[in-house]
Amino acid sequence: MLAKILSSALIGIDAIPVDVEVDLAPGLPAFTTVGLPDGAVKESKDRVRAALKNSGYDFPPRRITANLAPADIKKEGTAFDLPISIGILAANKIVKAGKLKEYTLVGELSLDGSLNAIRGALSIAVAAKLSGMSGVILPVENAPEAAVVQNLDIIPASNLTEVVEFLNGTTQIPPYTIDVAEIFNDNCEYSEDFSEVKGQESAKRALEIAASGGHNILMIGPPGSGKTMLARRIPTILPRMSFDEAIETTKIFSVNGMIEKERPLMAVRPFRSPHHTISDVGLIGGGTTPKPGEVSLAHNGVLFLDELPEFKKNVLEVLRQPLEDGKVTISRSLVSLTYPATVMLVAAMNPCPCGYLADPLHTCSCTPVGIHRYRSRISGPLLDRIDIHIEVPAVKYRDLADRGEAESSAAIAARVENSRKIQAERFKGTKIHCNAQMTPRYIKKHCELDSAGNRMLELVTDRLGLSARSYTRILKVARTIADLESSDNIREQHIAEAIQYRSLDRKTS
Repeated sequence: MLAKILSSALIGIDAIPVDVEVDLAPGLPAFTTVGLPDGAVKESKDRVRAALKNSGYDFPPRRITANLAPADIKKEGTAFDLPISIGILAANKIVKAGKLKEYTLVGELSLDGSLNAIRGALSIAVAAKLSGMSGVILPVENAPEAAVVQNLDIIPASNLTEVVEFLNGTTQIPPYTIDVAEIFNDNCEYSEDFSEVKGQESAKRALEIAASGGHNILMIGPPGSGKTMLARRIPTILPRMSFDEAIETTKIFSVNGMIEKERPLMAVRPFRSPHHTISDVGLIGGGTTPKPGEVSLAHNGVLFLDELPEFKKNVLEVLRQPLEDGKVTISRSLVSLTYPATVMLVAAMNPCPCGYLADPLHTCSCTPVGIHRYRSRISGPLLDRIDIHIEVPAVKYRDLADRGEAESSAAIAARVENSRKIQAERFKGTKIHCNAQMTPRYIKKHCELDSAGNRMLELVTDRLGLSARSYTRILKVARTIADLESSDNIREQHIAEAIQYRSLDRKTS
């Protein structure tokens, strides 16, 4: 007796259809799962056996073989509990075969037969729709995120018995629906605003430029100067997420099991701030059971690395590829996974180990050798991928005591949005979305300087001994500054301001 159930497996942040074939054959009672199952899938036989018995169904004393096809792709997680148990019941003629071809089944079983939430419900729903399925049967907890996919019946079930009765037609379960547009609009508000930041006008200007051109930025300042406070508000001035970006970002959080029931769709740009003790696997992703790391969780948003020199050197070095390519590739013997990682890197550090170098109110206790050793923890190749270095001095009392309202995030975001529209028009038909992604060919085409700008850049380059990468970074930032002013040409004042945002180049010259 053979039954086939349709299910799904996660590969990276996407899902692929999986056929769960269950065969009941005469012989000594045994339960075998084949098709490259991992430990959690192999353990499903014990959960399935207990769940069937505790739900009132007889467990057949037969030789049971469950095959997960395609068999050359490793299957991970607990989502196959439900389709395997339904396959056993269908092969034993307890579940009718009529609806089995219409629905994808996923869910983890408790020993009492109730269904627990799984990871990646959104990706599974997307795959089911692409496969032409009528709907997905899954745990109640996963229904909100799966319902984001339109024109697909999301059938929420709380236990095994409900699924059996629904498939047999004795019980009707209405599809779970949500108003995607309403949820998207309700969840796109940020709790923080730049109007709450006192002083730091030069830093705000630098952050506006960074947001406009998608530039990576490094803030250097003493403890308590507001670097973290500024960083947390950067997502509020980035362009609003498109629906496609929201789906892609939500899939990453769904695969990690980090979706909140109240927020089934990620409508705000993510802000991730890992601690400096994080491992390279935690930052990039991977592990025994590969999962997206912090750099992928920050996709379409901001990755904030506070106390940058305190991160392990090998952790910082693995950032170089995703910052360059906008994706993370993790290779294993059986499969190669790619996670998206298009992030805006925002880093912060003290000017020296004690934090008070050049501070007028505190005495620096660091030696020149100590300062050099501290800064050299950040490699040159990583610094080369950071377009803007900005000094963030301590906030003065008169700024803190000022009761006036600072400029809001909405006002800054409007200018950023206008700048991004100019860039979108400029790079229409290419894979480039913002100035920070320009290659040398596009820099040559779109960053032409007038004679005054050329003279200034030549003088500064020779005097500071700037590298070729620093030179191109200045041109990219100057292009963004010109875009903020809706200027077609890069002028001398744009170059002058861009040069000010290379403070580490000035210090080390």
